Amino acid sequence: MTIPDPASRLDREVIAMRVAREFRDGDVVNLGIGIPTLCSDFVPPGVQLLYHSESGVLNCGPLADEADGDIDLINAGGQFLQAVPGMSFFDSAEAFAMIRGGHIDLTVLGALQVSARGDLANWFLPSRGVGNVGGAMDLAVGAKRVIVAMEHSDREGDSKIVSECTFPLTAMRCVSLIVTDVAVFEVTGRNRGLWLIEVAPGWDADAVGSVTAADFAVSDELKEIELL
Repeated sequence: MTIPDPASRLDREVIAMRVAREFRDGDVVNLGIGIPTLCSDFVPPGVQLLYHSESGVLNCGPLADEADGDIDLINAGGQFLQAVPGMSFFDSAEAFAMIRGGHIDLTVLGALQVSARGDLANWFLPSRGVGNVGGAMDLAVGAKRVIVAMEHSDREGDSKIVSECTFPLTAMRCVSLIVTDVAVFEVTGRNRGLWLIEVAPGWDADAVGSVTAADFAVSDELKEIELL
């Protein structure tokens, strides 16, 4: 078996494009920092979303250019947002109450590790001794659906999809879909097992398995990642 060249891994923007296919018209969506924020640039035609931010904004536009940014209109990562008609502003406490009350249809988060059961670790990196909780713990348990968008391997080349998380957990058994630069996994079933449903061009199930530190089942309808 030959592992595809690293250059064959998908760009961050392509990961975001694939995640955006999961958006449904009318969804209230919260996008985490990093690759998730890019998803707002690839919303399918005909789909209107209500973006939510922990900073106290609902129904904002996608990311704005630096030159056009308003320091009073930012997302949780401090990035500028576009203004749109019908925006709503409120206290951050109310923004978190919306999350905890189950009013967020979908959140897209980055991750340091995701386990085979869908456990999420994304707030603390032990090797650096640094971390930031932000709104991730609330979103992971409060949103109706949790999608992880991340690169498949860390900077050392180790798999970020693991049998058991070794980093401090954000939440347990919360992730339903994982989109990386080499594959798409559903987390499903009574035991929350991994189900490989799509691969990047040039990859197959064996190649994905060689860079994944967790067991997974392979869909009978395994296909290349589609963006349309």
